[in-house]
Amino acid sequence: MSLSRLLVTFLNRLQPSAETVMLVSAIAVGVISGTGVTLFRKLILITQEIYWHELAVALSNQWHWAIIFIPMLGALVVSLVRLRLDQVEAKTLGKAQIVSDVGQLPYSQVSLKTVAAALSLGSGASLGPEGPSVELGSNIGSILGQMLQFSSERIRLLIGAGGAAGLAAGFNAPIAGVFFALEVLLRDSYRTNKSSPNSDVSVVVIASVISALVSQISLGERPAFSLPVYEVRSYWELPIYLGLGVLASVVALMFTSAIKQAKKFFAGEWAIATFMQKLSMPVKLLIGGLCVGIIALTFPEAIGIGYETVESILQDTPFTIPLLGILLVIKLLLTAISSASGFVGGLFAPSIFLGAVLGSLYGQAIASLLPASIPIAASPAYALVGMAAVLAGTVRAPLTSVLLLFEMTRDYRIVLPLMAAVGLCAWILDQLDISKTDRMIMQWSNLPADIEVLEKIKIAEVMTLNPASVKYSMPILQAAQFITSGYHHSALVFDDVNHLQGILTTQDLKRVLSAPTSDSAFEEMTVQNICTREVLYTFADESLAEALKRMATRDLRQMPVVDRNQPKRVIGMVDRLAITTAYNTALTKRAIAARITATKPNASIANNAAVVTNTLNAVNTSVNANASNGSSRHNGDHRHDDISGNNSGSNGSSSNGSDNPLNAPLNNNLKRELDIHSSETIPS
Repeated sequence: MSLSRLLVTFLNRLQPSAETVMLVSAIAVGVISGTGVTLFRKLILITQEIYWHELAVALSNQWHWAIIFIPMLGALVVSLVRLRLDQVEAKTLGKAQIVSDVGQLPYSQVSLKTVAAALSLGSGASLGPEGPSVELGSNIGSILGQMLQFSSERIRLLIGAGGAAGLAAGFNAPIAGVFFALEVLLRDSYRTNKSSPNSDVSVVVIASVISALVSQISLGERPAFSLPVYEVRSYWELPIYLGLGVLASVVALMFTSAIKQAKKFFAGEWAIATFMQKLSMPVKLLIGGLCVGIIALTFPEAIGIGYETVESILQDTPFTIPLLGILLVIKLLLTAISSASGFVGGLFAPSIFLGAVLGSLYGQAIASLLPASIPIAASPAYALVGMAAVLAGTVRAPLTSVLLLFEMTRDYRIVLPLMAAVGLCAWILDQLDISKTDRMIMQWSNLPADIEVLEKIKIAEVMTLNPASVKYSMPILQAAQFITSGYHHSALVFDDVNHLQGILTTQDLKRVLSAPTSDSAFEEMTVQNICTREVLYTFADESLAEALKRMATRDLRQMPVVDRNQPKRVIGMVDRLAITTAYNTALTKRAIAARITATKPNASIANNAAVVTNTLNAVNTSVNANASNGSSRHNGDHRHDDISGNNSGSNGSSSNGSDNPLNAPLNNNLKRELDIHSSETIPS
């Protein structure tokens, strides 16, 4: 019997409540994540000891310049691990791989990715351990959720809890870990209308606290940095911190742009570097290792994680302004090269490094420019604020950045300048609108790029009538026969007066049927004993864009449409197939209008207006009929339906385009439309 079946059997015998199961799962995620991050950190230290102490001493005794080969040797070792990782991923692609945007992550490569990250960081790559720690915790949450056959929504919650646990263990900052999960990993899911959002927060909090406790026991209670005592010299100093926030937004923008351009360079997308396309992954890693080795000869402060340099800056170790400026540029470029060449690591530590250097440089520059009569804080105070500001601008998590620095300083007096600089930096970057196309965080919502097209279409135009349904008093066996005979993945649950009470999914049935329950007890069970009672719904007068965003928060395949005045009264069903049809139709109509307008002479525009109108009306009529018929057929054959999202990886989670109509069909239609518009030189 497999481990997952043992866990399911054990929990079914105990028959705990859903909240208890999630509480126990959160504790398990915290313990395992804390242990995993601890082992990951120890592996980094072991690798650093081998490379930069034993091997570096042996080489420097012969030739001082020979340390340039240490990062290159590390690149070769990392390439071997990555080649093995590619082999595992290739095997996984041939199977029913679990789709990450459902809230379930592939976990066969977890150990290889963690080892690759430790070897990369130990060899001197200019990256950080926090990103791999968050990914490790998230994968642990995903694995546990799949073993326990949780719904996709609960698995996604455990992924967020694991990410919080990973960050909490890495920085010894459980509060920041919680807000990182809520602000980044569970961004839209937490905003979903739920009856018990506090339960979700509790899961994340418990996992974060337990993981930080495990990390403290293993690595000690010492915080990530030994920080100086912060002192507020004058409240007139606050505008100076705002200036630091502006500079931090510039550095964060340059940092993200450098990483993007470096990836294009190593991919051979630069006109002067097309030869990079022919180079293999190990060769690209060797190039990155060579760059790290050259920097190690001249500016060793910039290689590796860089926390020693940050610690020195915070302790007010003398760093001249020219040296700080050089370190700022070198660290930015070296991190971009390390990431793009193939080394494995995160961006938290480089962002903190850049922020500390920028803040110290800014503080020293301000002190030299202002007269001595104006009291200002020492440069380490500006380094602290700079750390949070650049981090917030890079990972787009201002609350996490503020709380992270607050937890490390444990001094409330720094909060005001911290919030001012971080808030201004985040606001500037939002105004520049760079985050919409190049976020460096995990997102699960695959919404169309032209989502505004769906804002003009109402739910009532595409919804399906008479969805599959069962009575809440129906016996389990009878409901199972109904769902399986019609190839439904789920069915709405109504009471005796046809009011919506919940949703019954095949995953609910599978969990009950696999449990060792006596025949008498099983015969007494009805649908209301096992159905999911929390239901997301939409209204007929809402747009398809609003419905699609709501569905994406839990990866729903369809959603009931209810009466706005009586939310328990179901009037229809909207699914992704109908939304896809409407989306493709809208794009086609727009492309037809653009083609006709572009190909006809200007003098005949008035004459052709009637033709265009009639054509569009005909297309609209045909599509509405097709959407209605397709939705009706889809309602009778629910092989792709999942009203509640309570399905695990084996339930509709294939990664190919046919199982996710919002990936392949929509993207293909977008490409076709762009081709049409490009040929006519008409902007889309």
